[in-house]
Amino acid sequence: MSRRVRQAIPLLLATLGACRLAPYEPTKATRAYPSELKQESVVQVQVVPGPHSIQLVNATAATYRDFDLWLNQRYVTHIAELESGQTLDVPLESMWDERGETPFTGGWFRYYQPTPIVLVQMQTSEKGPLVGLICT
Repeated sequence: MSRRVRQAIPLLLATLGACRLAPYEPTKATRAYPSELKQESVVQVQVVPGPHSIQLVNATAATYRDFDLWLNQRYVTHIAELESGQTLDVPLESMWDERGETPFTGGWFRYYQPTPIVLVQMQTSEKGPLVGLICT
């Protein structure tokens, strides 16, 4: 093999790995969004979107424990604790929907536009109301 071909192989393999069509992993499928629950309040927890994660900035005096974080009424991840005054980074790749898909992130080799961060909510109990967060 020529030197050029040997040098091009790692770049080609990296490019193929980065160009998947959809972030899809059926084994990570979660439950459907609880549309029967209503959002009754909004708390002063700011959501700051980044290219590969969202930051939660808890500007309240309350600590939130053991809740599910919903993104765009589709993707969910479990958060163990968000303390008062804490800033928490939540990777978008940790959020999954009922089909095993995750939000699209930004980057050089992205195939689709990144998923816009439109609505973020906390589900603090199975049957209790949802709590809205402030998206910036």
